Amino acid sequence: MQRVVISGTGLYIPPHQVSNEELVTAFNEYARRFNETNREQIESGEIRMMEPSSVEFIEKASGIKRRYVVEKAGVLDPARMYPCVPERSNDELSLQAEMAVMAAKQALERAGKAPQDIDAVIVACSNMQRPYPAMAIEVQNALGCNGYAFDMNVACSSATFGIEQAANAVKAGTARAVLVVNPEICSAHLEFRDRDCHFIFGDVCTAVVVEAEHAARPGSFEILGTRLATQFSNNIRNNFGFMNRFDESGIGQRDKLFMQEGRKVFKEVCPMVADHIAAHLDSIELAPTDVKRYWLHQANLNMNLLIARKLLGRDATEQEAPVILDEFANTSSAGSIIAFHRHHDDLQAGDVGVISSFGAGYSVGCVVLRRL
Repeated sequence: MQRVVISGTGLYIPPHQVSNEELVTAFNEYARRFNETNREQIESGEIRMMEPSSVEFIEKASGIKRRYVVEKAGVLDPARMYPCVPERSNDELSLQAEMAVMAAKQALERAGKAPQDIDAVIVACSNMQRPYPAMAIEVQNALGCNGYAFDMNVACSSATFGIEQAANAVKAGTARAVLVVNPEICSAHLEFRDRDCHFIFGDVCTAVVVEAEHAARPGSFEILGTRLATQFSNNIRNNFGFMNRFDESGIGQRDKLFMQEGRKVFKEVCPMVADHIAAHLDSIELAPTDVKRYWLHQANLNMNLLIARKLLGRDATEQEAPVILDEFANTSSAGSIIAFHRHHDDLQAGDVGVISSFGAGYSVGCVVLRRL
């Protein structure tokens, strides 16, 4: 069976950056107005007073310092607190496809490939802009790629799950090369009026080219193995969907956006991920200490520190487990790919690295790579 590699990566960064200071200022003004408007209900105990946020709280809880978003003004408007993006006509390239195309072009250039060399396009991310036609088919058409295209959603693990599907297609001979794209518009499903999560997400798009080793540029990364796992949990959830209009009562409106039980997620997911990675490495006769670099899912700094500590038996260095969430925040499935994109040029031939993702589902994905 032919060897399969990741030969190129791409990254699209939206034009707007939002600092923690800006986010806190907007949130605290919203909270002040809410408390003033609902003073009687708060004093009677009917509803709870909104507590202010702070930069110190955000950085201690997450390690996040700033994030990129597709639209900034609406997010920072205390009277709105969500993005304001005009809807495009059906004849225009959609926003999500536009982001995907820009990241994809960079990945293709780095891989030395033309769109016509691609036989499949997979758009893998947490939330699609629409149910159909598939975002991947729109991206395929915009780029001029061959073959077939489809969407997939495994929340924050979508990228690693997509890479496995791409690798399997190349191994099976159904595609010469596959483009996997992760356009994450997380600001669209984040509740910016919730103190516990208003700072978590940012927007971005990543892309990778997966192809046969014999056709790839020197210095590509061979995929030594992939391993995926899922375990159902309600601790991270988003109930938005077309059936929402069935119920006009308005009950449960908050759960139509991102929600999580943060403490439960931390306690349950960290050991699950560390065990998953260790078992995968063991299955291909590698130890965690044989890994030069861990490109972990960038959800929370404390989670990454703990997972690396469980694997290595000590704290990881910045080189061993690079962090990008301080700049990008949580970008769902794209986070580990940003880390890989930004932090792989210094690896030498023979060096081993691990791309790992974890998120709602629960879902866990692991891709073991070796520099050629």
